[in-house]
Order: sequence, then C-alpha cells, then structure tokens
Amino acid sequence: MKFIYGKQDWKTFERGEENCYLMTNGLGGFSSLTMTGSCGRNNHAVLMACVHSPNHRYNMIHRLEETLQVGNEIEYISSQDYVKHENREEGWLSQTCFTFEDYPRWTYLVKGVEVVRTIALMQGQNTVGIFYEIRNSSGEDAALTVRPHLQFVPKGALLSEDQEFVVEDGKISSGGQTLRFATNGEFQEQPLTFHDGLYYAYDACDGRRERGRTAVNHSISVRIPAGETAQLWMVYGMTQKLPSMEEILQGVREYRRGLGECAGFRNETAKALALAANQFVSYRASTAKQTILAGFPFFEDWGRDTMIALVGCCLSTGQLDTAENILRTFMLYCKKGLMPNLFPEGGEAPGYNTVDASLLFILAVYEYYRRTQDVVFVKSAWQTMAEIVDWYRNGTDFGIRMDEDGLIMAGEKLDQVTWMDVRVGEILPTPRHGKPVEINAYWYNALCIMEEFRKFCPEGSKEYGRLAEQVKESFCRQFWNQEAGCLKDLVSGTRADLQIRCNQIWAVSLPFSVLSPEQEKKVVEVVFRKLYTPYGLRTLDPADEEFRPYYGGEQLDRDLAYHQGTVWVFPLGGYYLAYLKVNGYSEESKAYVEAQLESMAAALREGCIGQLPEIYDGGNPVSSKGCFAQAWSVGEILRVYDALERG
Repeated sequence: MKFIYGKQDWKTFERGEENCYLMTNGLGGFSSLTMTGSCGRNNHAVLMACVHSPNHRYNMIHRLEETLQVGNEIEYISSQDYVKHENREEGWLSQTCFTFEDYPRWTYLVKGVEVVRTIALMQGQNTVGIFYEIRNSSGEDAALTVRPHLQFVPKGALLSEDQEFVVEDGKISSGGQTLRFATNGEFQEQPLTFHDGLYYAYDACDGRRERGRTAVNHSISVRIPAGETAQLWMVYGMTQKLPSMEEILQGVREYRRGLGECAGFRNETAKALALAANQFVSYRASTAKQTILAGFPFFEDWGRDTMIALVGCCLSTGQLDTAENILRTFMLYCKKGLMPNLFPEGGEAPGYNTVDASLLFILAVYEYYRRTQDVVFVKSAWQTMAEIVDWYRNGTDFGIRMDEDGLIMAGEKLDQVTWMDVRVGEILPTPRHGKPVEINAYWYNALCIMEEFRKFCPEGSKEYGRLAEQVKESFCRQFWNQEAGCLKDLVSGTRADLQIRCNQIWAVSLPFSVLSPEQEKKVVEVVFRKLYTPYGLRTLDPADEEFRPYYGGEQLDRDLAYHQGTVWVFPLGGYYLAYLKVNGYSEESKAYVEAQLESMAAALREGCIGQLPEIYDGGNPVSSKGCFAQAWSVGEILRVYDALERG
C-alpha cells in the first residue's frame, strides 16, 4: 500500500507534525520523522541506532537542516519548530508531496527547483541512506546544502553542551560512539555549534521533556546549474564498510517484497499490516535469538506483549521460523512456571511479574501447532507447559495459585500482574487482585490444550480434562453477571467485580469455549453496546463513575486514565474474532467484519503511517496516543484478516 499525502494534509505547521513514518532495522534501531521532515518528539530521529540489541539505542542523527539557494535567495526546505516558535524552519510551505511505501519520500518546489528527498534504513545494520534528486528549471544556478543535526546520546537523553565531536578519516566520534559517512557531495567540516530550544509538541502534550538540543559540525552540498539535474547522496552507518545508496534502497525493496509474498494476504490493508508487523521483530543480543518489541518509540520486549503479538505478527504472516525461535527462547527462561515479562539486560535477571504470559505461551504453542502440525515442537514444549500448569495449581510467586474451585487467583500487595498493570506510588488505579476474568479464560483454554496435546505425550497427567471441567463449572457460576448479561471483570468481593470492561471478550474469542453459546452471544452484544469503537475497545463502560474520557497530560494524569476508559486497539481483534465465532463464521458475519475493518485503512493514515497505535482517547477516539506503533495492535487485527481470508 502506497500512502500519498499532499499540501492539504499540512495546512498548518501543526497539522504537518500529526503524522510520522517508521522504519526499523531488525536490531532495535529505527528512523522516524514527521511527514514534513521535522522532529515532533525527542525520540524522532533520522538514525536511532541500537548499539546493543534491542534496547540500547542512541539518537545519532536527530534531524536534517536543509537550505536551497536559487540565484541569490536562500530558503529552507527543512521544517523544525523551536521554543516560542522562534526561528522556525518553514520548509513545509514549499513541500508539495509526501509518500511512504517501502521508504519515505518528500517533494519540494522552490522557484522552479524541484527537490525529492528519500531516506532509507538498511535492514540488519545501523546504517541510513539519504538521497536527493534535484531538477533545476529556475533559469538560475542553484545549490542544496544539508547540515545533519547530531546528538550521539542515549534515546531520550538531552545532549550536553560539553559533549565533544571529532571528525576525521570519514567518521564522526562522540559520546563513545562512532559514525562513519560517505557522500558524493561536497563535504565541509564546520566549527562545532549547538542548537538549543528545539520544540517537541508531542512530548509537551504528554508532560514529557519538550525541549531539545543538537550539534552541527559539518555540511554537505551540491551545485545544480540552471537547466540541469543532479543527485546528492550521503550514507551514515556504524559498520566498517558502508553500503552504497542503491544497495540500501534495493535491499529495503527486496526485503519488504519478500515479507509481503510470505504473508500472502489479498486485502490491501492486511498487506500493509503484514509489513508493519515485521517492524517489531528484532534480534536480542542477550539471548542470541529474535524477539518482538512491544511498541515504538517507548517500549521494550515484554513477555505478555510478545505472546499476544506473536500469533498475528508471526504466524498470520507466515513467519513460522521466527515464531518457533521466539517460543524456544521463552522456554529457556521459564522459572517456577512463570515466563519473563522483561528479558535480561547485561547481568540483570529477568523480571517475572506477569500472570498471563505463561498461559498465553501455551495458547501460542497451540496456535503454532494449528498452523504447522509440528508434533516434534509440541513434544519439545510439553515439559515447559506441564511445569506451568503444575506451578499454577500449587502456587508460585506474586500470589498466583489455584483456588479450591479450580480458578486462578493472582496479585498481592502492590503487585500488578495482569495487563492492566499501572501503579502510581501507593495507588493501583485498576486493582485486579483476586480472580481476573481473562486469566481464568486463559487457564481453562490451557487445560483444554494440554488435554488435547496428551495424545502426543501420553505420559502426561490425566487430570487436565477433569480439571478443565471443574474450571468451566466454577467460571460460569462465579463470573456470570445475570443482571448485566455479561461477565464480571474480577471475582474479588469488591466493587471492581461488576465493572464492565473489555477483558471479558477473550472468554469468547479463545478456541475452547468456557461459556454456553447463548452466554457468548450476550457478551459480544454487551461489549459492542458498552465498549466498542471502530478503532478499539474501551477499557471501561462510559457510564461508570471512574470512566476517564481523555488520555494526556502529566504522567499521573495519563496513568490514572490508562485503563479507565481509554480505547486500546488490540482487544478489538478479540472482539471481531468473538463476533465471527458466535455467528458461526457465516458469510454474512465475515462481510460485516470486513466492512467494519475498513476503518483500519483510515487509522493507517493517521499517527504513524502504515502502523496501528497503542491507544486512543476513550471519549472520542480520533487521534492515536501512547506508542505510535504497537505490536499487539497490529498482530491482533492481522489475526482477524487471517480468519477472514483463510478461515
């Protein structure tokens, strides 16, 4: 899918910063700027390198300052805001087009001179190529000058004016990092200058650091005589031997073409999402395996997010080897029946504060088996899955244990072990200690899966089926809210039990039904009536006194709203799968879901182009918020397209 934007999409400077692109390199590094080429966040960068995959990132080249001289007049074609809007670069006024397909392209027209800029990120390397095509029809000589604004600081850090930059032998060194460069243009070293007061509108609105600083120590230029054309390219990277500009462009095109062919979707939106899905797959140095990053630009790779995203991002896209690779990595780190929620960095131990990752692992193995019929892998994972069930039955860390009724209890003190895991000091905005509804739906499905897999591992316990029946009986008796016609969110004896939340949808969408068909239909109806939006499910019924319609502001305000009505994209996948299930996957239901999903095409054009975000406001979900690209959002919607096209 080729995304095309014109001048009407940046009628103002502010409108031009609403959308950005994202390219990732499979190492944790990325490139992301707005569609007008500015940095609207301190985490935007021409080159955000990852020096130790996947989370040790350095903002190497933050932005590009570009001026075009036509005759004796000089104009910016770059755009960037500064504090109080002073000295704002207004290149957006001369910008005529922005497109994103395999990589972003900007087109500018100044006094008869057309400039097309292309940026491409090399897969598997911290290398970026910047390419300009210039056509001079002005009748006067012209010159394009590019000044890269450098930072060489860890992602999110503020550059110090004491930091030194050294240029020698085709490389720039600073802050312990070295960046090599090559160009066909005229390179000129300049006295080091610091540019202070860059303004980040999309950090300011969320209470993050709104000011930035960059350093400039060189320029690269090209002259274009009247009536002639010229090309200017520059390559910056952290490898000993830099690829050519054409190698970078061709490599990106071929890589993405291969991904699309492997995924094999017919729907254009699904094709775009399949490419988006791969942007989250990264190498992890500490495990020497692949992993899935939860979201850009903020998040790392987390166990819960990985297990949810893996099915859509890897299995639905045909990346079966990647899925197996990730599952095997998690098997190595299973401890006391718990899967890591946070993988180790350096000498640090993994974090295990999640109740759902282990159960989701069993579900992911089942989905992998359904896709591959790989019995050998199931047998290799059996011991890990059996240990998970045993630990959950007998009790493990974080208050996770099976109660006498067969249901799973989780959480104690200030621990938050479900995905609604915000903690603000001593405040738990969504306390879910007790028996969470989705955890027990996962638990029932895990037991059913183990019973089914026992045909491959006959030495396994014969108790799985019997226990599953007990769980089903207890679940229906304790979770069903007869008055509301849906499921309780929790069994804890508190007010939270009766809150209508999106977590109940997974009790319907999962492969093994813990509810009766009539109950499943009622859940889908209530979720649609109370929580559904075209871009995601609300986390809380708007009629609830704790509902918060707006997500934004300082950290405290954002955390208090995070799961109190905020719309999340990823549960929408569960809703559509549940809708298809309760309607028997009829042609009518498929047509309805496909029509509803047309909204996703619009979502792909807003925020991060070609991606789906983490969240939207609960009141009026029109602008993406949180991470502008979120793995489980993409993965869960891909699962729906997979179900529509392949059943």
